[in-house]
Amino acid sequence: MRRASLLVVASLWLASPPALAQQPVEAQRLRMQTAFNPGLSVLGEGARHFVDSVKAASNGALSLKIVEAGGRVPSADLLEAVVGGELDAAFTWTGHAATKLSALALFASVPFGPSVEEYVGWMVDGGGAALHRELYERLGVHAMMCGIMGPEAGGWFRGEITSVADLKGLRVRFTGLAAEVLQRFGAEIVGVPAGEVFYKLQQGKLDGAEFSMPSVDRALGLEKLGMLYYFPGWHQPASLIDFYMRKDKWEALSRAQRAQIEMACQSTVLFTMARAPAEQAKALAYFRKQGISLRFWAPSTLESFRETSADVMREHAEKDSDFRRVWEHMRQYLDGPRAWQRLSRP
Repeated sequence: MRRASLLVVASLWLASPPALAQQPVEAQRLRMQTAFNPGLSVLGEGARHFVDSVKAASNGALSLKIVEAGGRVPSADLLEAVVGGELDAAFTWTGHAATKLSALALFASVPFGPSVEEYVGWMVDGGGAALHRELYERLGVHAMMCGIMGPEAGGWFRGEITSVADLKGLRVRFTGLAAEVLQRFGAEIVGVPAGEVFYKLQQGKLDGAEFSMPSVDRALGLEKLGMLYYFPGWHQPASLIDFYMRKDKWEALSRAQRAQIEMACQSTVLFTMARAPAEQAKALAYFRKQGISLRFWAPSTLESFRETSADVMREHAEKDSDFRRVWEHMRQYLDGPRAWQRLSRP
């Protein structure tokens, strides 16, 4: 109960910083690149909320200068930039680090995986944070959950998908474990950076693409292409946003400074959880006004995705002990909350 209440404590603490926030002798400024443009709904807003919270908690003694997405290095290279000292910190999606350590994919996008509420419960009160921190430490950084993305949409497609057979031969932009699932149905996975998704679709170089939550898809203008918009986002029901620093730089901070950053991250988790649902509702209302066709995966298609996702997860667990350890830990934790949900929800 004590640990689960930390998120609430964080927001109260940030509203009235206690003695912990006393200014040190010399103010300190850190360069933090974010993977999300500052104006981006929920994600960019989350980065700004985090920076403002650190400043408030430290009474201005510790500040983070935001380097916009791609400002120093591509988002996929943030880990190397932080470890190499080009940047002091990063605020980013866990999936970028999963290319270095596959078990981190379990904190990024798990097909048919934990909901937002379940992820936060596992991280804060179920031991997930310790596993997350341990994996990142092997890569040379100290990391923590600093926000959370809600469910994504299922993707934009040029033509109707009535069954998994329709995926064969399609060129699609998907990432992570879900990309492996679609490959097994004959889809061709194409890696496309965020800034190129619209143009690749517009030019006909992609037949479909998933990107993010509806509010973020709107920011990219994807509705202008008149494609079919599928739901639900089976591939990513929730995903973590991370803050990390090189381990020695983190340890060089004072105890108070580390606590200020940790509590600011906890506050940002709350902020992103609270902000996301209404923002998605606004985006979907806008899409409907624009005449966008919202489609739902057929039950048989979802079941095929689910079965193949289970195969992909099992195969990763068989060949990677870290993946297996984290996956088993997560599933064991989820058994409890899900049993309670079945009893408690009407």
